[in-house]
Amino acid sequence: MTDRESENSLYYGDNLDVLRRHVADESVDLVYLDPPFNSNQSYNVLFAEQNGSRAASQIKAFEDTWRWDQAAAAAYYEVVEAGGRVSETMQAFRKILGENDMMAYMAMMAPRVLELRRVMKETSSLYLHCDPTASHYLKILLDGVFGVENYRNEISWRRSNPKSLGKINFANCRDVILRYSKSRDCTFNGIFGAHDPAYVEKAYKHVDDQGRRYRLLPLLNPNDDRPNLTYEFLGVSRVWRWTRERMQKAYEDGSIVQLKPGAVPQYKLYLEESKGRTITNDWNDIPQASGKESLGYPTQKPEALLERIIRASSNEGDLVLDPFCGCGTAVAVAQRLNRRWIGIDITNLAITLIKSRMKDAFGDEARYHVVGEPVSVPDAEALAASDPHQFQWWALGLIGARPVEKRKGADKGIDGRIYFHDEAGGKTKSVVLSVKSGHATVAHVRDLRGVVEREGAAIGVLISMHEPTQPMRSGAAAAGFYDSPGWNRAYPRLQLRTVAELMEGMGIEHPPTNLTFKRAPKANSESPGTPDLFGGGPF
Repeated sequence: MTDRESENSLYYGDNLDVLRRHVADESVDLVYLDPPFNSNQSYNVLFAEQNGSRAASQIKAFEDTWRWDQAAAAAYYEVVEAGGRVSETMQAFRKILGENDMMAYMAMMAPRVLELRRVMKETSSLYLHCDPTASHYLKILLDGVFGVENYRNEISWRRSNPKSLGKINFANCRDVILRYSKSRDCTFNGIFGAHDPAYVEKAYKHVDDQGRRYRLLPLLNPNDDRPNLTYEFLGVSRVWRWTRERMQKAYEDGSIVQLKPGAVPQYKLYLEESKGRTITNDWNDIPQASGKESLGYPTQKPEALLERIIRASSNEGDLVLDPFCGCGTAVAVAQRLNRRWIGIDITNLAITLIKSRMKDAFGDEARYHVVGEPVSVPDAEALAASDPHQFQWWALGLIGARPVEKRKGADKGIDGRIYFHDEAGGKTKSVVLSVKSGHATVAHVRDLRGVVEREGAAIGVLISMHEPTQPMRSGAAAAGFYDSPGWNRAYPRLQLRTVAELMEGMGIEHPPTNLTFKRAPKANSESPGTPDLFGGGPF
């Protein structure tokens, strides 16, 4: 691939494996990561079986759990046995923490952060987003990986919706973003915000005859020992900021004001000349994602937050990496700001969401390739055998269906839904979908027919790996048709589709819809264009 846009990549898999296999040394200009831990919310993280074993592709989605098990211990010993500063750091953690969830978290994070440093250019920065539960441990780990001399900032992002921490703690309204660079030669672009109107009224209280606001600032030099800048100007002897020649020219241009004879001259700073409010490490001006920007994805961060980070520490054409990309806010903002990007996530649901988000916000302008998803029937069979849950999400993604949140006692027999309206002022109707990674039988067709009737759904679809049998086809045909009043057309009430058919582009028959993944306004460089994929509803 030669053109810049085609280098964008979306990886489905364990980020440690992806980094080691696919991302070259010193190739990345900016890293942003939001690794989950202990927020009492849902995440996509590595999952261990209760017996301590862990398959390479096995994960549990939306479960914020890190446990000390065989995989965590193996990760710990890999880092420790490599020696050096990080090894010593991890051994100290083990003495302090023992073998608990936090130690497991640090053991799994350490090799990932080491790999991230490897892929970073000398001019690159890393922003690690975390909550205060783990931030102090992560800071020590980053000191070990990058060196204390490359610590840059601890940024505090003030959340608009505080997290309640129970009866004995103050509610937490603060997330921590740790910024480290690979060297002192890091890319950094000063970021400025809009001035507060009250500040403008108070500070820029003067107005010239053209209606331009300005303020008066002192011309005195804070360093008294500057003989070359010590002279008399307008009858006042001082140590000045500027040379005599510059002072004289500014005075002739009308930029210097002496309010009365003998007063210390001051210079005019016009509001239009100000770069704006200096952005400090206390970010209290960015609310959480809401409205159309909210995708209903747990822990989603607002686009404005990522825009500030990406603008500050990269330039157009640079490569941005997010190894825990979730619903894709970092890669969407990188795309909008004309950066190249790499996104990695271990759940196929996240990959499906990101693909829909990029299509709706950018259309054909977002060019990228997806690595790790099935591209053939044997690939799909392998995914179905190794991880039926991921297979289910992937299959639903082939037709743009919305996965159903699994709740006890609810939506039994339903893996996904597609919503539509087909009559003016009518209620929302649905297509219910059932995905079978194993052997499907006529009993599954009968069960799906019962679900359609129970739910009052218009259509039911059974997706399977293998060709349906003749009894399955007969059972589906016996369900009859759904007559759409808006489209004056009959659709088979029960439909059978194989994965091979879906991969070849064969869809399902239902009235046209855009309700499942709502289409977003086309993104532009001036403002975020974030799709409302789930209509603000929960998973």
